[in-house]
Amino acid sequence: MKTEIFLNLPVKDLKRSMDFFTELGFTFNMNFTDDKAACLEIGENIFAMLLLEEFFKTFTNKQICDTSKSTEFLTALSVDSREKVDEIIAAVVKAGGTEYMEAKDYGWMYQKAFLDPDGHHWEIFFMDESQAPSN
Repeated sequence: MKTEIFLNLPVKDLKRSMDFFTELGFTFNMNFTDDKAACLEIGENIFAMLLLEEFFKTFTNKQICDTSKSTEFLTALSVDSREKVDEIIAAVVKAGGTEYMEAKDYGWMYQKAFLDPDGHHWEIFFMDESQAPSN
């Protein structure tokens, strides 16, 4: 059996979230999308379930993180080039997201961060592993 990763993220407005990620070029698996949840396809075997907050609450007894005050986790996605990092961040801002923090350039790795409309923290990075410092 292949391993798949499903991130589960609470959202306030499902349509707004779907529109945002669609504008960034992502697609949704409509077999797992309805009026309470949408299955964002990130990569092969990697998905994010965008769940309306009330539906998300049925999966946990804990409080939902207030993303204006706290970061529960970071989602980092790799891309093929430094230019693609910049392109995605430009698309994020155009789609209503927020560029977050200064770009980090380590020479062998380049990254930028953004907040989606619900305040979830995402990082986009390009990494040339052949140039990474050895330990």
